[in-house]
Amino acid sequence: MISNYLKIARRNLFRNKLHSTINILGLATGIAVALLAGLWVWDEVSFNKYFSNHNRLAQVMLNQTSDGETYTGKTVAMPLGDALKSKYGREFKYLSLTSYEFEYLVGAGDKKFSRKGMWVQPDFTQMFTLTMVRGDRAALKDPSSVLLSQSLAKATFGESDPLNKVIRVNNTFDLKVAGIYEDLPHNTSFYNIQLLLPWEHPENWLKKQETWSNHCGQLFVQLNDGADFDKTTATIKQVPTPFIKDVKEEIMLHPVDKLHLYTEFKNGEAVGGRIDFVWLFGIIGGFVLLLACINFMNLSTARSAIRAKEVGVRKTMGSLRGQLIGQFLAESVVMSFIAFFLSIVLVQLSLPFFNNLADKQIAIVWNNPIFWLFTIGFTLFTGLIAGSYPAFYLSAFKPVKVLKGIIQPGKFASLPRRVLVVLQFSVSITLIISTIIVFRQIQHARNRPTGYNRDGLITVPMNTPQLRKHYDAIKNELMQSGIVERVALSSHSPAYFPNNNSIDWRGKDPNLVAYFRTVTVSPEFGKTIGWRLKEGRDFLPDAQGDSASVLLNETGAKITGLKNVVGETVKYNGKNYTVAGVVHDMITQSPYTPVPPAIFFLDGYQGVITIRLKPNTPIQQALVKMAAVYNKYNEGNPFEFKFVDDEFAKKFSNEMRIGNLSTFFAILAIFISCLGLFGLASYVTEQRTREIGIRKVLGASLFNLWRLLSTEFVVPVVIALFVAIPTAYYFMHNWLQHYEYRTAIPWWIFAIAGICALLVTLLTVSYHSIKSAIMNPVKSLRTE
Repeated sequence: MISNYLKIARRNLFRNKLHSTINILGLATGIAVALLAGLWVWDEVSFNKYFSNHNRLAQVMLNQTSDGETYTGKTVAMPLGDALKSKYGREFKYLSLTSYEFEYLVGAGDKKFSRKGMWVQPDFTQMFTLTMVRGDRAALKDPSSVLLSQSLAKATFGESDPLNKVIRVNNTFDLKVAGIYEDLPHNTSFYNIQLLLPWEHPENWLKKQETWSNHCGQLFVQLNDGADFDKTTATIKQVPTPFIKDVKEEIMLHPVDKLHLYTEFKNGEAVGGRIDFVWLFGIIGGFVLLLACINFMNLSTARSAIRAKEVGVRKTMGSLRGQLIGQFLAESVVMSFIAFFLSIVLVQLSLPFFNNLADKQIAIVWNNPIFWLFTIGFTLFTGLIAGSYPAFYLSAFKPVKVLKGIIQPGKFASLPRRVLVVLQFSVSITLIISTIIVFRQIQHARNRPTGYNRDGLITVPMNTPQLRKHYDAIKNELMQSGIVERVALSSHSPAYFPNNNSIDWRGKDPNLVAYFRTVTVSPEFGKTIGWRLKEGRDFLPDAQGDSASVLLNETGAKITGLKNVVGETVKYNGKNYTVAGVVHDMITQSPYTPVPPAIFFLDGYQGVITIRLKPNTPIQQALVKMAAVYNKYNEGNPFEFKFVDDEFAKKFSNEMRIGNLSTFFAILAIFISCLGLFGLASYVTEQRTREIGIRKVLGASLFNLWRLLSTEFVVPVVIALFVAIPTAYYFMHNWLQHYEYRTAIPWWIFAIAGICALLVTLLTVSYHSIKSAIMNPVKSLRTE
């Protein structure tokens, strides 16, 4: 029986080419969008699943509470590792302190590369189950060993065996290659780490940090079998409390499975993050596919009168309603599978563009039977859903009335089609409004005053002894080159200050939690980046003579509560400093949140050179001259640099990707909706051809006829506006609440979306409307 249905379906499929083409193209686009959204969602929810122990792994997070407000962060004090191991070792199978990722200069012979790496304890490689290509993953127990990713090993040593060969790191110390591991997938938290350094090496400054107030690294654990995340958290959360004075500090375990998806915390609990976007794009993919199914239903029911006689004849010949339903569903399923194979082609062609848009490395898993089983089942389900309404609607026609030609669609026969059009455009307009608001939020944050001048700022890591030794000579030659205005040193790039530590001052509230971003700079740093003094003075040119002075940012000065903080004494790491001045706040963290307090010192490690180019200097010319000076004193090492403007732009990358993906899906949703409108307009104008001819004979103008035919489609779109506007406002208003620094939602966004929707509708239906309106009325009146 099924084969008979398929034969009939194949015969009827292209009886109307326009109808079938629009249906197949619409379904193919809808399925392609659903597949892309599904692949994106799967990539997100499978984050870190590469590690075989992923469901037992967690990162130790820190909760700091003050005045009822809790801040959650992942930077912990280094003594926490030993404290957990000694007191609660029974809870954990493995435990590893790590640094954050940093750029390291890796060299062997005449080959040198800048790659990201981490200092890690030996347990790290056991917890995260690296797939070893060569060597032993436990090799980091030897502090003279190092593990390299497969790609870095190949770049450094070519096809030769890298085991037991020596690499030089930062031109400072040598390590023996003890293992090569398979490059980690893009959807893991450590995918860009290509260098794992031994924790116990003397160059690892983190292992020397013994104070509980200095939060400077990370801690990962693997629970013992049978242990529970929540119960273990309850057991260990008070470990840092006795060691932190005047601050309520607790720890919690954040499962690695949630590390990527849950990045927002409230009152010490994970409440959201990228998981919100997973739900969003999953829903969008489903809705876009629904739009394609609506098109199918609309066009099939719109042509019901044409197929009514077929239904009448088949019923007269003895066909049962169930058989007719089977026939129409078979047609829908056949069309759905044709659309599916077309969608696979569309997805494969669009994946490079989509991956670039989403910053992913997604691919169709051709050899995975689960993928094919799921997609084929999904396509079958789509075909049944798309064909369900037409099947039951068409099969219900009475054969006697149909064959007598007295079928009357009725006053409300077109109501379902109108409702479906309203639903289509409600989804499309909601996506348009949401996309505009996302980009408006990005622009709002971009326009926020940064507190310093990013234009022409370049940072160069001072990661070799040669650079540190010859800094003064490099600075002088750069200043004499004619392209550089100022040069300074700092512990971090002006675009990001990661370190946070506590300081004390006169009259500090014992219950106040105040962690300051601590930054070490050279005296000319402020003039180089263009910060603005609010009160007091800048650092004096003599760093040694001014080494006991510090500067606070505006937020830091306010937190002290002192009316005149300039001249006051603050205490950090047991040493007293005098506040020389206050600078205006600078955006160095998220541009969507308040600026954290910061303090600037002259004494301490300074590993970044910050250079300001002279205005109107050609960038390419400047880089060539800078590289020449750099290579003179750091010969054989690659010239690594970053534009501060580019580093700042990365702060918007997540929202920008979401905005781009929303735009992509919105365009496709509008395209599918327009396909449906185009097909409906073709049918409606065909049905009203004789009416149009009569109206023209009676004197109707071209404009009147165009308005008559277009109004039928404009009205549902106007109704869709009244559905989409409050819906979009509700969801986007809630989305904006995630940001403390957020844009407003002005009325004109809804006006633009409405005008765009109406223009698209008119442009879509006008082709058939005008074509029918200018037809010779004699031909129109002869139409049967």
